[in-house]
Amino acid sequence: MGLGGTAMAWLLQRQKLAADPLKPDLVREAHSLTPKTPHAAPKARAMISIFMQGGPSHIDLTDPKPLLAKYAGEPFPGEIKYDNAAQASPKVLPSFWNFQRHGQCGMELSELLPNLGTIADDICLIRSMRTGVNNHGQSIDALNSGRPISGRPALGSWLTYGLGSECDNLPAYMVLRDPANLPVLGVLNWSAGWLPSLFQGTVVRPREPRILNLDAPEHLRGPPQQRYLDLVSSLNRDHLLKHPGELDLEARIASFELAARMQMAAAEAMDIRNESDATRRMYGIDQDATRDFGTRCLIARRLVERGVRFVQVFTQNQFWDHHGNILSALPAACAKIDRPSAALVKDLKSRGLLDSTLVHWGGEMGRLPVIQNDTGRQRVGRDHNTYGFSMWLAGGGVRGGHIHGATDEWGLNAERDVVHHYDYHATLLHLFGLDPARLMYKRNATEQTLIDGQAARVVKELLA
Repeated sequence: MGLGGTAMAWLLQRQKLAADPLKPDLVREAHSLTPKTPHAAPKARAMISIFMQGGPSHIDLTDPKPLLAKYAGEPFPGEIKYDNAAQASPKVLPSFWNFQRHGQCGMELSELLPNLGTIADDICLIRSMRTGVNNHGQSIDALNSGRPISGRPALGSWLTYGLGSECDNLPAYMVLRDPANLPVLGVLNWSAGWLPSLFQGTVVRPREPRILNLDAPEHLRGPPQQRYLDLVSSLNRDHLLKHPGELDLEARIASFELAARMQMAAAEAMDIRNESDATRRMYGIDQDATRDFGTRCLIARRLVERGVRFVQVFTQNQFWDHHGNILSALPAACAKIDRPSAALVKDLKSRGLLDSTLVHWGGEMGRLPVIQNDTGRQRVGRDHNTYGFSMWLAGGGVRGGHIHGATDEWGLNAERDVVHHYDYHATLLHLFGLDPARLMYKRNATEQTLIDGQAARVVKELLA
């Protein structure tokens, strides 16, 4: 955790490299968060991913399908792949909610998302997402790590590996989890996989104090702590010299040094008390339903404002997995996230940060157009659908007020301008100035990438 001579030399070297960044292809085989020059001029500098774990129903929120009302309760005239066959029903289920047009673009959105409607001209709505792997874990893996298998590096790890950090006193990749519980797959959502552990996500506690043990005991503060840190730094560096190339050891030393620098910076970044009353109201921090999620969205803005590269805000485990009780559960879920999500985009825009910050909103899947749990109107729900669903992006070089792609007339399959998860990743890396084929890591004599040999394309129609 040293901030003495050795750590200061490290910081000075970092400042020198920040002033004259190295190209990724020329960086020596030692890993750090030193800023790196991308392959091309970037549009985005940072990213906030608001992840709706469980699978929001696109049919009820972002992708209106009038045909469903016409055939309500009738057998679906085609084939459907059910995830939960035991509760499956072939009866067509229309949306319970109305859709309205918003903004100059005329984007149709559900009445459950009134605040999203106020930023319709700022968002790029993709209605043709597809992973094609019909359960939560596999689809999360596909969207978060490139393949529907566990153990690969998360998206935030790839970005920090490829670009480094713009911040000396906060982690480059930070995770704001829900206070209720971890999402499906738990800590694998922000794992560095087989990348050096230096690039894994740092989890912020969901309640105060959001980072434990930032302050030393009273009797150790000041010079005593500094002497202790200098000694630890010296011992760590001596040990590293005896074990060159040990990436886990390098990462551990770097994390200790970062921890010392975080003592003041992290506490200040997480403290929203100096935010204006108007800002706090905009995020819904004055209301019970939106207080927690609004606080985390506001902290996400404060983090990217201070140079954090990638921030992910999670909802709780299966929060959107509405196999039943959708009539009551979906409005409750929307009430929690709608206002804070829209506020984040508005706040970034008002501060001149939206152009360089890519905002993502979405889950790992959508839902089917037929009834699941056919035991009465109040208890019906929808099963999984990964063959056609929606998500939206804002800022960071994407087109505002744009609707991309479409599902079929039932909302079952993406059929026009399909965006596979690997296309999404290629487009995202492109926005950060990274070539998806050149951002690679050599592992066991093989070159690994986020897109991993898949026929990925940059979806240029999404770009501003």
